[in-house]
Amino acid sequence: MALEHPGAATQTRIHDIGYRNYDGPRLGRTYATRSLYSQSLRGAYGLGRSVKSKVLPMLLFVVMCVPAAIMVAVAVATKANDLPVDYTRYAIIMQAVISLYVASQAPQSVSRDLRFKTVPLYFSRPIETADYVRAKFAALASALFALTAAPLLVLYVGALLAELDFADQTKGFAQGLVSVALLSLLFAGIGLVIAAVTPRRGFGIAAVIAVLTISYGAVSTLQAIADAQGSTDAIAWIGLFSPVTLIDGLQTAFLGASSAFPGGIGPSQGEGVVYVLLTLGLIAAAYGLLLRRYKKVGL
Repeated sequence: MALEHPGAATQTRIHDIGYRNYDGPRLGRTYATRSLYSQSLRGAYGLGRSVKSKVLPMLLFVVMCVPAAIMVAVAVATKANDLPVDYTRYAIIMQAVISLYVASQAPQSVSRDLRFKTVPLYFSRPIETADYVRAKFAALASALFALTAAPLLVLYVGALLAELDFADQTKGFAQGLVSVALLSLLFAGIGLVIAAVTPRRGFGIAAVIAVLTISYGAVSTLQAIADAQGSTDAIAWIGLFSPVTLIDGLQTAFLGASSAFPGGIGPSQGEGVVYVLLTLGLIAAAYGLLLRRYKKVGL
């Protein structure tokens, strides 16, 4: 039979280990959403992450800017009367680099949260589904805008150094910024939707490349066939089926750009209205699909 120590009852203590309720300021949803946006934007260029994570986005950023710097150097050295390429054409020429950037960074932005099931942790705080989607969408679109606008800025500064006409260059630069802003929203939406339904990063990268690159190749081929057969009226309508040609047609109709379509035949302003509506519709649809996807994940 065990004997109870006579002082056991008197030795029982409840210790105050110093925990107390938080009584500081509560910053709420806006601060949390802004922090998620900032963290996602930094992550799109590998900032705050390992050196390995910085290599590809920084390399692609350099690849986007180097041709612009070379064009500027040539224009200054030869005292050219204009830049070798229009501001609105630059992103179309470099669309393969832009597509690769989206393919690499869209899955990085959302796939890990889905794969490791950390999304519900975000929603356990004041942040809501719409806040998460807006932050991720805005972050990738901002990263893409930085990628596509930086070479345009290089071209613009170079044009001013070459003493080209200030008014013409400013107008062209502004048109280029509008074009890449729409491109950034469209590509970010498409990339995030694809990445959100393919939690494995490798599958997401392949799917984004397929949608952006293969669709452009297929549409360009069909347009070339239509041009060869004399069906020039069909060229503009075929351009509606690829994100790259969609932006190309839109800026041709309303931003004074020269068309990259076969024969230089871009959409008319009437057809351009369809391009605008479809572009805005795809951006809105991407946002809506992301909301629907994350409402299910949050459960």
